[in-house]
Amino acid sequence: MEIIPPNTRFDFIGKKRYTFWISILAILVSIGSIFLQGGLRYGVDFAGGILIQVRFSKGVEISEVRRAMEEIGLKDAMVQNFGEENEFLIRLEKSSMDLEEMSKRIQSSLQERFKEKALEIRRVEVVGPKVGKDLKRKALWAIGLSFLAMLVYVAWRFKQVSYGLGGIVALIHDIVVTFGAISMARLEFSLSLMAVILTIIGFSINDTIVIFDRVRENIKKMRKESLENIFNTSINETLGRTILTSGTVMMVVLILFFFGGPVIHDFAFTLMIGLISGTYSTIYVASPVVLFWNRLVSKKRKG
Repeated sequence: MEIIPPNTRFDFIGKKRYTFWISILAILVSIGSIFLQGGLRYGVDFAGGILIQVRFSKGVEISEVRRAMEEIGLKDAMVQNFGEENEFLIRLEKSSMDLEEMSKRIQSSLQERFKEKALEIRRVEVVGPKVGKDLKRKALWAIGLSFLAMLVYVAWRFKQVSYGLGGIVALIHDIVVTFGAISMARLEFSLSLMAVILTIIGFSINDTIVIFDRVRENIKKMRKESLENIFNTSINETLGRTILTSGTVMMVVLILFFFGGPVIHDFAFTLMIGLISGTYSTIYVASPVVLFWNRLVSKKRKG
């Protein structure tokens, strides 16, 4: 089945001047949002603290839950609606108190106060500040090492640094844009979103390698053509595959986003942004970077 006719010739590379400014704008907006928000909003996994998810079988106002927290001296506890009706998240930031003991105190206090409302404690997470800091450090290492591994692999496979550089610049673009979306949507950056970031890195570089592989094949066939034409032809030839791959994954992610419930909502939203950015950067970031690098090297050799 062919989605794109064989003789299709969209001038993707010819639009690189416009897409360059689109990418710069997206990156600036993303970085600006992160700075204006004072950084990412870290979840309990990275910041440390207590997270309790509760559900009542009968109607309970959010103010009642907040009052219950105040009565046990936890005025700083954040209470918010979550998911279904009468379901709440209670979050307490890291403190000098014994978190395990505090978690038990909160649970027993809620069960005592709302015993007639059939309270159900659905989730409890307790992470100490040292553990949170360690997880944050390991997360940064995971991203950094994955970038380095991708650079080495792509440069080795295609025997040129420019291809590795193009892939890495595209990945940086995707990660910054995704972090910007997380910041603007005020999502909590948790371990599940960290998994999305690593998934995006793998998905984006895979799509980039497919195009670069076709470029390598076409360089041998189209010796008289310019490198820009070869890239354009290669992108058009792999366009059907890109649409099928990205499209089928996007359909699944959209189903998760709209029907997966609040627990999976942040995961699906972040993955959706990453898929869009990854597909875009494969064509409009990675390829132009390779062309720019080759042009720069050619000028130096001539000079």
